Amino acid sequence: MLQETAYHGALGEAFAAQSETSSYNAYIDRPAMLALAGDVAGLRILDVGCGPGHYAAALTERGATVVGIDGSAELLAHSRSRTGDTVDLRQHDLETPLDFAADASFDLVICALVIHHVRARGQLLAEIIRALRPGGRLLISTTHPAADWHHFGDSYFSREWVDLPVKDHDDLAIHFQRSTIEEFLGELLSAGFALETLIEPRPAPALRAIDPDAFERLSTRPSLLAASLLRP
Repeated sequence: MLQETAYHGALGEAFAAQSETSSYNAYIDRPAMLALAGDVAGLRILDVGCGPGHYAAALTERGATVVGIDGSAELLAHSRSRTGDTVDLRQHDLETPLDFAADASFDLVICALVIHHVRARGQLLAEIIRALRPGGRLLISTTHPAADWHHFGDSYFSREWVDLPVKDHDDLAIHFQRSTIEEFLGELLSAGFALETLIEPRPAPALRAIDPDAFERLSTRPSLLAASLLRP
C-alpha cells in the first residue's frame, strides 16, 4: 500500500475520480468549507493540498485570487485541467516550509482534508499563520475522530497511523494519523490561532436524491470536522 503524504501515481488518479462525486468530498466537505469561506471576492487565498482543484475553481469563480499547492503531480494535472490559467498552481511538499509565501501575504488559507496526512503539522501550521495577514482566516477540515473510532473499532484515543482502503481499489489505501477532537483543536490553538467556528457538517440536501441511503446514514453519524480560525 502507498504511504505518502501526497496522493501519488495511481492513488492520485483514484482520488481525482472519487472526489468528483464522493459523498464525503462532494456533498459534505466541499459545501461545508465553501459555506465557511463566505464572500471571498477580492481575497488572496492559499489552497494547501489543493488536490484536483475543486476548491480552487469554486473560490476563483467567487472572485478570489488563488494559489494552489500539492505534492502530487497527478492531482496538479487534474487541477490545471479544471482551472486553466486562472489559478497559480505549484508542486510543493507539505512536509517542507512554505518558502514561496511572504509574511502576511494571504487573506485566507484553506486546508481541506489534508492535515491528518501531514507529519510535520506543527511546522505547517506555523508557516500558515506566518503567511496569513493579521485578521486572516484558516479554514480546515479533517476526518471526525468518532467516525475513525467507529470504523477501526479500538480506542477513541488512538494516535496510530492507519490505512483506509480506497473503494474499488484493493491495492490502494489512504494513509493518515488518527487524532481526537482535543488534539485537533489543541494543535491549532498552540500554533496561535483563535477558534471562530467548529462544525460537524451534515450532507448537503442534494445527496438525498442521488443516494438516499448514504444521505440517511451520514445524517445520523459524524463523518468530518471543519473549523474556521483567526490569525490574531
